[in-house]
Amino acid sequence: METMIRKKRKPMSEINVVPYIDVMLVLLIVFMVTAPMLNQGIEVDLPQANNEPLNLDENLESLIVSITADEKYFLSIGVTGDERETMGLEVIALRVTQIISANPNIQVLVEGDTNANWGAMIALITTLNSAGVTNPNFITQPLNEI
Repeated sequence: METMIRKKRKPMSEINVVPYIDVMLVLLIVFMVTAPMLNQGIEVDLPQANNEPLNLDENLESLIVSITADEKYFLSIGVTGDERETMGLEVIALRVTQIISANPNIQVLVEGDTNANWGAMIALITTLNSAGVTNPNFITQPLNEI
């Protein structure tokens, strides 16, 4: 009588990572294709100034108010700038008031085109002050050194 000896099989404890690598590569390609298509802000020709860079807290959210050369106002929250439609000063005042009441620590940045009307810039700053912005920071370009 022959006795059969059975070997106990150990369960395979290795994870098959090939499907995860495939998914990762597809996502990488999708992000590489879509990243250049993202429009990161309003087209503004910033003035040049000999200032030190701002010490902004990157963990805090920022609110960017833009004014173009043809006196159109835009409001962008965060880096991507979700809202890009033209707004009037009354709408900006209302939205900035709401944003500051919800988040008093938000950083307010103003980017104005070099060719923007000075009166329109003063009207924007006055509107921001009435909305509760105490010290907006201005976005400029560094001076071109010859």
